[in-house]
Amino acid sequence: MTIPFQKYHGTGNDFLIIHADEYVPDRGALAARECDRDAGVGADGILYLALEEKFRPPRVVMTLVQPDGSTAPMCGNGARCAAEWAMDRTDTDSVMIDTQSGTLRADRTDGVITIEMGTPTFDPADVPVRADEPVFEEEIDGLEVTMVNTGVPHAVAFVDDVDDVDLETVAPPVRHGDAFPKGTNVTIASPDGDGGFDQRTYERGVEAETDSCGTGAVAIAVVARRLGRTDADPVEVRPPGGDLQVSFNDRGNATLTGPVEHEFDGEVTPESPAEL
Repeated sequence: MTIPFQKYHGTGNDFLIIHADEYVPDRGALAARECDRDAGVGADGILYLALEEKFRPPRVVMTLVQPDGSTAPMCGNGARCAAEWAMDRTDTDSVMIDTQSGTLRADRTDGVITIEMGTPTFDPADVPVRADEPVFEEEIDGLEVTMVNTGVPHAVAFVDDVDDVDLETVAPPVRHGDAFPKGTNVTIASPDGDGGFDQRTYERGVEAETDSCGTGAVAIAVVARRLGRTDADPVEVRPPGGDLQVSFNDRGNATLTGPVEHEFDGEVTPESPAEL
């Protein structure tokens, strides 16, 4: 038995998309195997999508299973890929994405996808981080970070040049720090001189640096504005995989805009029940 998938990426943040109706005995095991870039197809996660066309705009229920087998409540670039996938199947340019972090609207304009990212929070209980008050530019496990939740937790650090940082060395102690009951993503940013920022992110669940992270881009913009590092709107954020724009609408919600590409289609073989 094989299962069809579509491979999409948003600024290099890549995902296998599998229809949620497909029977997968162990979603975590499939993600661990097929996300491996040497032994599998290679991806930053598997998106399981359920399309509900009776609504207007259509809705798509998104579940992201990460390479370590965990389920992430939100993924900005993943949601943009899910939106493109759903729009292509419903002949629309607007969809609603149901995630574990809430329901978000996505729109397609001039070939790029903009998704509403909800309201970021610095509240320690909501990040979550073990602290009595919001964490702004405090040293935690060797990195000076500001803590924010943009659908998932991010420890954001501003540095002179992101390319000078050995992220694979400095990020893991923070990612697994005792201050974070659910762990955290680790995002570093450096100013580009025009109110925007270069970005690198070590992602929880992938347990490595990714070419792009949408929630990380939003985290950089939110924290930079809060700390007075920029007043730009939109804020240009440049991860290694491409350019993203973060803006803020009249409801106080952040939006994330960028390109999405459908790479190819294929099939994978799930483990049989005897192998579980």
